[in-house]
Amino acid sequence: MRSMLFGMLLLTSATVAVAQDTPTLPATDVTGAQLKAFIDKMPKDVITDSAIRAVDVGGSRIGIYGVFRPKALAGDAIAHETKTTEVYYMLEGNGTLVTGGTIKNPKQRDDGRPSTGPRGERIDGGVTRRVVPGDIIVIPGRTPHWWSNLESDIRYLIVRADPVGTMTLK
Repeated sequence: MRSMLFGMLLLTSATVAVAQDTPTLPATDVTGAQLKAFIDKMPKDVITDSAIRAVDVGGSRIGIYGVFRPKALAGDAIAHETKTTEVYYMLEGNGTLVTGGTIKNPKQRDDGRPSTGPRGERIDGGVTRRVVPGDIIVIPGRTPHWWSNLESDIRYLIVRADPVGTMTLK
């Protein structure tokens, strides 16, 4: 399963030319070794969500992110304000992920960092599932999501599809 995903991550950002004069875009590769090295270098005492690559695919953007979450820091419930869809692919560790429902006591970020949407202490009425390595979860833009429990430190990959092109290219 893991090798299948890494094969899929040889992201083809080429578009089909609709006319002979429409240029195609180059493909972008992120190898399994690059992903592992990137995540292994992340700090182990904070939640880290960092872009490995973010590319323009012809009017929208696709980003590949490495994420590390320490067991002690499951994090807030969040719903991103943008239409950006996230696809999680679990690499290591286990946890409980809640999606949908309603964020309890929503607030905007107050730590000086840019807000990505309302955050809260938990989600009421969402769908709860135990997530393990190899699992894939698709979270549509604006859908609340929350790691309610981490059984261990977790590492995962996020593929973010940004249809409005606000993602910073890398």
